[in-house]
Formats: sequence, C-alpha cells, structure tokens
Amino acid sequence: MVGKPTNTPLLDVVLDKTSEHSLQQQLFTQLREMVLGGRLQPGERLPSTRALGKELACSRNTVLGAFDQLLAEGYLEGVSGSGTYISKELPDDIGVALARPSAYSQSTPEINPRGLSRRGEQLAIMQKEKRAHKNHTAFSPGMTDVESFPFPLWARSLSRTWRYPKADLLRNPDPCGYIPLRKEIADYLRVARGIKCDWRQVMITSGARQATDFMARILLDSGETAWFEEPGYPGLKGPLHSAGIEMAYVPVDEEGLSVEAGRVMAKNARMAVVSPSHQYPLGVVMSLRRRLELLDWAEENNAWILEDDYESEFRFSGKPISSLQGLEAERRGHLQEASRVVYLGSFSKVLFHVLRLGYLVVPEHLVDAVSSARMLMDERSSLLAQPALADFMAEGHFSSHIRRMRKVYAQRQEMLVQGIERHLSDYLVINPNVAGLHITAYFTDRACRKTTDRKVVAEADKVNISASPLSLFYDDKTSARQGLLMGYGACHQDQIESGCKRLASVFEKLVSKA
Repeated sequence: MVGKPTNTPLLDVVLDKTSEHSLQQQLFTQLREMVLGGRLQPGERLPSTRALGKELACSRNTVLGAFDQLLAEGYLEGVSGSGTYISKELPDDIGVALARPSAYSQSTPEINPRGLSRRGEQLAIMQKEKRAHKNHTAFSPGMTDVESFPFPLWARSLSRTWRYPKADLLRNPDPCGYIPLRKEIADYLRVARGIKCDWRQVMITSGARQATDFMARILLDSGETAWFEEPGYPGLKGPLHSAGIEMAYVPVDEEGLSVEAGRVMAKNARMAVVSPSHQYPLGVVMSLRRRLELLDWAEENNAWILEDDYESEFRFSGKPISSLQGLEAERRGHLQEASRVVYLGSFSKVLFHVLRLGYLVVPEHLVDAVSSARMLMDERSSLLAQPALADFMAEGHFSSHIRRMRKVYAQRQEMLVQGIERHLSDYLVINPNVAGLHITAYFTDRACRKTTDRKVVAEADKVNISASPLSLFYDDKTSARQGLLMGYGACHQDQIESGCKRLASVFEKLVSKA
C-alpha cells in the first residue's frame, strides 16, 4: 500500500483533558469525523502511535486504544511493517457523501457539523471563535467578587421561602415571573434608574441572552435587520442569529453608537441593540444628543430599541446616567401607547454569575402580547431563586450590597490603573471607565507594530492571566483596534499588582522577540 505521511502538525486534533469524555474516546471521535468528512482520504498513512501520542501530549496507550477501535470498525487497516492507513473500503459510504462540505461550508472548513442548518453552522462558528476563559482571577472581565457576597443572608432568604412554601407559589405561577419580585424590581428601577414602569411591565428572564432572543422573536421577523454596536458584546449576537435577524454593525465612537452611520448602513432596520449607559466593551456613555437622535430614528421608522443596561449599578463618579426608557417616557408624557424602548437588566453581574436571573421592562401596550408569547415559548423561568431574591431586595440587602461593592470596585479600578501606569505604560494606554468591572486598555503604537492582542492573550493564559482581546468584539477584524479588556472585579490588591507584572513580562517577551 502506498501512502503519504501527514505533515506537521501531525493531525488537526485537539484533546480536552477537562472533558467528561476520555481522551481515547475524543481521539476516536475526531479521527472518525475526519474520515467521514473527507479530510483523511482512503489510503492515507497515519502517524505512528508513538509520534501522535507525543504530539497530543497523551500516552501511547491512549492512541493505541483509539486506533484499535477504528480498526475494529473498519475505518483503518494496518499493514505489517509499514504502518496504519485509512481503509480503502470505508464502512459508511453514505455517511461520507452526506458529510462532504457543501458550498456554504467550504468557506469555513474547520467547522463541519453534520445535519445542521445554516443557522446552526453559523452559531457553531461563533462559539468556536469565543475564547474560553480558565477563570484565572486576574484579569477576567465580568467576574464579580463572590467572596464579598453576603451568602448567610441569602441562605436565610432561601430557607424562609422553601422550608414551608406557600401554596400560591406552587400553583399556576404567572408566566412573567414571581409577582413580589417584579414589584421589587419596578420599585428599585424607578428610584435607581429613572425607569417609568408598573410591575406588570416587568418580566423575569434567565439573563440578557434569553431576553434578547425572546424580544427579537416576538418583535421582528426572520430576515429583518437590527443595528448592533461595533465593537459590541458577542453574547448577544448568538440570540439574534438564532432568531434569524440580520445585523448591521454600526460603529461606536466617543459619544456612543453613531446614529448617522446607522442611517447610512441600514436606515430601515427594525431594531437597535444598544448599551447607552455603559457601552461594552469600550465603556463609553452615549451622549444626550445621540440618545435623542436614536429615539427619533426609532419613532420615524417604527423600529424598536433594546436597551441593555450593562453594569450600570457600579458607577463610580457623577450622577447615574438616565436610561433611554426613562428619557423616552419623559418626552412622551402620558402617551405610552407608542413607546419603542424595551429595557433589559441582569442580576448576574450585580450578585453572582450562576444566579441566572434577569428581567425585561416592556412597553405597557406589549404586556398582554408578551405574557401570551412567554407562556407559549418558554412558560416561565425557574422559581427557585425568585422568591428569595424578592425577600433579599425587600429587606434592603440588595441595595446595601451594591453600595458596598461600588466602593470596593472603585478602589480596585484605581489600583489597576496605577499598576498599568507603573508596569505597562510602554504597551498599554487606558481610559478608566466611570462604571463597570473592567478597563479597556489600548495598545500603544509600539505594541501594535510588534504583536497582536490575541497573541498577548494566548501567552498571558500560560501565566494564569485571563484578559480578553479587544479585536474579538469586532465583526470586521480588519478594522479592529488592538487592546485588552482587563477585569478587576474578582482581584484583590496583591493579585492586581502581581498580575500587572506578569502581563508586562508577556509583552516584553513578545515585543522584544518580534
């Protein structure tokens, strides 16, 4: 048998030691998919088990086990003294034909999902592009200080609710969520964010992604266009893609989303997804002029505004920025029947991430439609944490926790700013955010000439630092700015200082080597 050995790297295989599946099973599955997808051709010789084990950093026995299974199922055949080859007579010829790349998938050969829709393929690609953090304490964006959360008080609220649950809690709950919690949220938003709403307009969700998906499906038709901030939060792209929405990526400048640019790119879009009070990832605040322009555009085009009030609770200086929803309500007075703003918020960044509770505030004229759609599409969010959170808010613990953590996070941001100025000023330029849990640090000209943010992030990961590359948040990678999102929410003072030093060594290595 004649066959060519594969080139270096030996095979495009990635083994995940944290997976629930064994390394042997992972290797078997990936090699089988390569055969069925045509990436390994009949008659092609595979690397030796010893060489492949070394390449994949696994034992030779792991590779032998995977090869034995593939041999037993007819995907491989061994030739004594020559090596192991892809079988000339594959067992699943029909499967091979089905798995060959279509015209659509040829542009993305690294993703070859079998049986997925085009939308499913796009979602799979988007997830592959997302960097998986390893939860290093420094400097992962969006991480909160869970050690400072008053869990004894939270546990008391949980116990009080579920030790002897009330009958009405267990029977036919409202599809839009636990009513006492919705009342607490409405009261809080009126005071803290200037939101004009009745509790009936509040709907409980599992977070911003579910809220975005839900509203996109009931307000827009598949194929319609939404404005999306460029750069913007990648977590909301998936729900919009899933709902079949096309996106026009509208640039963000020092005043926030450019309404003028949006009109040029997609004047007749049906929705704008924006974070005006604290834009993610740049941290800018949308100017009043832009806010009014955006409201005018929505009214002119009968379009919707989905206002993501990201991390607005943690504002460190000045008065809280008025919400778009509140600004629109002030302009309209009592004429709320034509309101175009849907407001969404989340408790994950305020309390702790795995809580998975958020909320929507919908215009009054949509309340009945939203309630009916929720019952049909999702019925309701889990009630386990909702009564406890209502109790937690009613007793004042929620507001107290926010006030306390606002001071803590402000101090940590200042420490990070000082650490960057001491150790990283040759590589990074910063504009401290007035709110939130991260700093956006832009590459200096020197750093831009020598390296990229993705290379820096990959090297930083090796020294237990998690930052996000700013370029990841751009749809158009050719126009992406180079920089890092550096979170400080979960960092203590000593971790911030040592993290800055380690990151400086990463830059020094990459810049001096280039």
